[in-house]
Amino acid sequence: MISLQEDLKDIRKLSRIITTIENRQKGYKDILRKCFYHSGKSKIIGITGPPGAGKSTLTSSLIGVLREEGSSVAVLAIDPSSSFSGGAILGDRIRMLDYSLDEKVYIRSAATRGAMGGLCVAASDIITVLDAAGFDYILVETVGVGQDEIDVVKETDTVLLVLVPGLGDDIQALKAGIMEIADIFVVNKSDREGSDNLVREIEYILSLAEHGKKWNTPIIKTVASKNEGIKELSIQIKKHFDFICSNSLILQKRKERFSLKFKRLVLEGLETKIKNGPLKGEEEEKLLESFIKKEQDPYTAAEEIVESFILEELQ
Repeated sequence: MISLQEDLKDIRKLSRIITTIENRQKGYKDILRKCFYHSGKSKIIGITGPPGAGKSTLTSSLIGVLREEGSSVAVLAIDPSSSFSGGAILGDRIRMLDYSLDEKVYIRSAATRGAMGGLCVAASDIITVLDAAGFDYILVETVGVGQDEIDVVKETDTVLLVLVPGLGDDIQALKAGIMEIADIFVVNKSDREGSDNLVREIEYILSLAEHGKKWNTPIIKTVASKNEGIKELSIQIKKHFDFICSNSLILQKRKERFSLKFKRLVLEGLETKIKNGPLKGEEEEKLLESFIKKEQDPYTAAEEIVESFILEELQ
């Protein structure tokens, strides 16, 4: 009988496993339980930033450098969803076809399916599977929805914030949102006019925020389409990982990650049980009708259902 570990090494089987996880198909929890005990060895890199910053091109170039160094790489590219099918509509894998035949590279697009925070609901679980599959690096490329991308910092070890010249006043808005989550700033398309001004503005923002921080956040200028600056970026990624490992920050990051994962799983489980319990069929229809007629309010009804469900589970 072939073990799960052997299945994870087979790209086609790995893809089917991830589809099972993403769609919450029968048996997905058993797979995740087994994968959990084999995870924890990959370096997980978040790549985030506003739309048009060149995140996919940067990811592709970074794959090339990491492969030259002999590392295996998995990419989880979070795409916007089709409002009709729920599927991914950008297909970031198309941009990375150069690596489609490389057995040490695995690229997967996943749809947000309406999830905020830049990551899809099952992203954390897919990362666990890719980690268990033994990839040296997992690159998580987010949708690019601005300040709502904070979730990426909770799921990764190192966060790259990709910016480009020409943002103008947009960086003022970013400053209050996602600027503080970056472990490394990447000024991509730095051959454009205004790149030096952007670097100076980032440096100014960092000067206001970095008092007392042990990690000096680097700013790396790149032209991903020409593979310029990518080697230096790779070096800084390794330096940051060494830094968080040397002072136990990685343990703190993973503790926070498990706390978030645990809460999500509990809420997901409760939501599933409630959907399959009191909120079904004619009972739900009657409840909705009572709201319309103002015979009952949804706040009290929801509270009563939760309380009755908890009491039932405790008995």
